[in-house]
Amino acid sequence: MAHTPRSAYGAYAAEPDHSIAEFNAALASRIVGVRLPELERWTRSGLVTPSASNNTEPSAERLYSFRDLLVAKVTQRLLDAGISSEQIKPAVEHLRQRGTDDLTRVTLMSDGVSVYEVTSTDEVIDLLHGGSGVFAIAIGGVWRELEGQIAEQTSA
Repeated sequence: MAHTPRSAYGAYAAEPDHSIAEFNAALASRIVGVRLPELERWTRSGLVTPSASNNTEPSAERLYSFRDLLVAKVTQRLLDAGISSEQIKPAVEHLRQRGTDDLTRVTLMSDGVSVYEVTSTDEVIDLLHGGSGVFAIAIGGVWRELEGQIAEQTSA
């Protein structure tokens, strides 16, 4: 049985309160767009943490917050770009520690070896001068995409 998120997503408001949203693992995996075993593997490895869960019992239902889903979506993008999970862990830990207010202004870039947060054009230029190919993930775009996927998955 699917868990109904306790939030404004059911009747999707223009500005949902992300701080109260909770999603079970099955719904979280559909929203993020990964298979449930993959999400569970990320959880076991510490890449994604079900922070909305109040119970630490191994058999307790894992509940993921909006921030957890955002981290999972970014993890998916980094893995798809060929970044190893060991290289991703510091980046997602950094995202977890940031306040949600400024996450939409964060851009992650990678040179294929490391993942960097860039906040200025000077930092982008420094990365580009390294001579390697780089790619970027604008967290604000992932955020908006995730909101749409939540609305789609919870309105069905």
